[in-house]
Amino acid sequence: MSLGRKIGGKLWNWLRDRYPMDEVVEFSEGQLHKPLPPHVGVWHTSGSLALFLFINQIVSGILLMVYYRPTTEAAFESVHYIMTKAYFGWLIRGFHAWGSTLMIVCVLVHMMRTFFMGAYKKPREMTWVLGVCILGCTITFGFTGYLLPWNQLSYWATQVGTEIAGVIPWAGEYIMLLLRGGTGVSGETLARFYVVHVVVLPWVLTGLVVVHLVFMRVQSLATLEKVGEEKPIEKGKGIPFFPHHILTEGVIFSLLIAGLFALIVLWPAELGEKADPLKTPEGIKPEWYFLSTYQLLKYFPKTLGLVVSLVPIVLLLFWPFLDRTPARHPRQRKVSVAIGIVGLAIALVFGVLGYYSERTVTVGGKKYHLDMYCVPHAVESKSVH
Repeated sequence: MSLGRKIGGKLWNWLRDRYPMDEVVEFSEGQLHKPLPPHVGVWHTSGSLALFLFINQIVSGILLMVYYRPTTEAAFESVHYIMTKAYFGWLIRGFHAWGSTLMIVCVLVHMMRTFFMGAYKKPREMTWVLGVCILGCTITFGFTGYLLPWNQLSYWATQVGTEIAGVIPWAGEYIMLLLRGGTGVSGETLARFYVVHVVVLPWVLTGLVVVHLVFMRVQSLATLEKVGEEKPIEKGKGIPFFPHHILTEGVIFSLLIAGLFALIVLWPAELGEKADPLKTPEGIKPEWYFLSTYQLLKYFPKTLGLVVSLVPIVLLLFWPFLDRTPARHPRQRKVSVAIGIVGLAIALVFGVLGYYSERTVTVGGKKYHLDMYCVPHAVESKSVH
């Protein structure tokens, strides 16, 4: 017997004398070889990818904190140092910046898959509610982290984003003051966002994810059978979690890593110019995940626009309790699926309108200026004498 096996055996016996290791092994084996529903495939890897990207955000964020300084005088310079002088600093910031975007995308895909396959229905209503909270927490993560480089784009985008809170009736001004720490975005805002980003949100999101995973593993993945008609998957009939689904996740994970590296190298995270409160850049807009809400608010009075923008969030949160039909299969839930498709289409349309609004584009050799409502206006070319 090798020395390694002797040491391993002694360590195992030491643990067994103190802890119920046999029960732990039995539980782990049961979870590892648990059969999954036959329809489980590539789309079911989005949750695991989101979890990996969350871990990536924690690790890369800790590494960035070594050099980052959360003050208006040093924030921009510290990020510039990370990107230009710190060993592999550009790579670590790329992992953090692009990882944030991809994490939001994976959480959204995970929720879309859950919605269209009816996996939010009884007895998994609270698992869905936790998922909505995780989505909100993830977007807040991105919003608070966006300001930290303290550049022109992040400064003015935060100015626009925090103004949305100001339209809340009665409490709006107080909420905006609480977020900013003053009447405008300043060093106090940077400090508050930094604390929320690196202290509060990681713990909150970790807790939500842990409870979400416990619920998911205890209740297992939903089948496509009707509510109340689900039967335990017999051994040998479902898809084994190990090695079949693990291999699928491994392939998608490898593609994700390759894509992440490609994004970092081909489209590196830019730093731009240092924030200047006295110089307002043209066409400033919030991050992509706020574009649809940003554009929607333009078509309504402030308070009404806020109420309209909150409707999708409230519907998502309470949807498992509103949809009482027993069917799970998409073909048997035509109304719910149609509502989901329409909701996605509206979000995409307003997102595209928000992206192209208030900018000049060239179509067919002619220039058009798109106003705040994305209505095109021909730009007359000035004659040269």
